[in-house]
Amino acid sequence: MKDLPPALPPGDLVAGLAQFGITGPVVYAPVGFGDYHWTVYDRWFTSVSDLSVKPLAGLRQAMETAASLAEQLPFVIAPVRSDDGETVVLLNDRYALSVFPYITGKSGSFDDPVHPGVTELLTALHRCEPPENTPIAPIDVPGRAALTALLDEPGDWFSAEAREVFVAHTDIVHAALTELDHLAGQLPAERVVTHGEPHAGNVILSPHGLCLVDWDTVGLAPPERDHWLVGGYSAFYSLRWAVDDIAQFTEKLRAPHEKSRDAELTLHYFTETLRNL
Repeated sequence: MKDLPPALPPGDLVAGLAQFGITGPVVYAPVGFGDYHWTVYDRWFTSVSDLSVKPLAGLRQAMETAASLAEQLPFVIAPVRSDDGETVVLLNDRYALSVFPYITGKSGSFDDPVHPGVTELLTALHRCEPPENTPIAPIDVPGRAALTALLDEPGDWFSAEAREVFVAHTDIVHAALTELDHLAGQLPAERVVTHGEPHAGNVILSPHGLCLVDWDTVGLAPPERDHWLVGGYSAFYSLRWAVDDIAQFTEKLRAPHEKSRDAELTLHYFTETLRNL
C-alpha cells in the first residue's frame, strides 16, 4: 500500500511491537496491495491487517497454520510469536499486527514470471501433512452475495466513476458468475494444503534459497489453486481470482474514502479487471 493506514496512531504500532519484545525505529514499506508494512532495523518485517477486510478469527487461523507449516517446511516464512505466544495481536479495534523475520533477497511483482523452483516448493507443500485446524479455502467468492445484489440494483457509490464502469459491465459479471458455478462442478475432489497466492510477489530468492511469504490465504483446496499461478492452467481459479478482485474493489469504491494513491490504484485495477473479464 502506498498510503499510511487511516485511524492507526503511530503509538498503537509501537505498543504492538512491544508485545513481541521489539523496539526501535520503524520504517514504512509501501509494498503489496492489501496489508500495511513496516520494517524494523532490517531485522523484522511487520504486516498490519485491516480487520474490516480480514476478520480476526480467520487471520489467526491462517497465521497459526503458517507457523505449524514452518516446522515441516523450511521455505515457509511464518510469523514469530509475541511474548504471550500469539501470532497475531490487536493494535486497536480496526487493525491487527503480525511480525515476520526480515528476509534479505530479491522478489518480484504479480505480473513477473515465477522462478521455476517454486513448483518444487508447491509440490512439497501439497504433499505435507495438513496442520490441525488448517482453514478450508472457500470455493465460492466470499463477497458474492453483495456483488450479485448490486448487479440488479447498483445503488449509490462514493465513487461515481466506479459506479459508471460497474453498471456498464453488469451483464459480463452475471455471465462470469454463471460460468464460475459451472466450472466449480468440475473441480477435483482432492484437497491439499495450498498457499493461495504463490505469484512472484510472494516469492523471495534469498541467500539460503527460495522462500514463500504472505500466508494469510493458506487453505485446503485442489492443487490447481496454486498451480495456475506458476505456469499451470485453471479456468476456474483464474476466473475466480478476477471475480474476487471485483467484489473486493466494489466494496472499497462504494464506501466513503479519501482521494489517495491507493484509491486511484483501486479504481484502476477495478476498471482493468472488468474490461478484461
